[in-house]
Amino acid sequence: MPDRDAGTAPLTPAVFHVLLSLADGPLHGYGVMKRAEEDSGLVLGPGTVYGSLQRLEDAGWVRVGREDRADARRGRLFELTSAGRRALEAEARRITRLSHLEGVRRLVPGSGTP
Repeated sequence: MPDRDAGTAPLTPAVFHVLLSLADGPLHGYGVMKRAEEDSGLVLGPGTVYGSLQRLEDAGWVRVGREDRADARRGRLFELTSAGRRALEAEARRITRLSHLEGVRRLVPGSGTP
């Protein structure tokens, strides 16, 4: 992941949903888990989320924004870096291109193709 040139390789579902959960602003790890589940139905466990956040931080795609002093149990707030946003946008473009493939559209009832 650290060497990934934005747009060249697909992101794993976990990484995609971790980045996507941070697109609207900083969240705690628990907030990332909840947002991913709300948005996609994907249940990410703590090991997956915190492991992904660590790897994304090492890659420069996520950074620790600040500590939550109001609730020490929540700890660190994570936020996207500009590199993380670019990687997320590249993946969104890739998924959009895939969704327009004729073979994919035939698989989805009501997509406008016979």
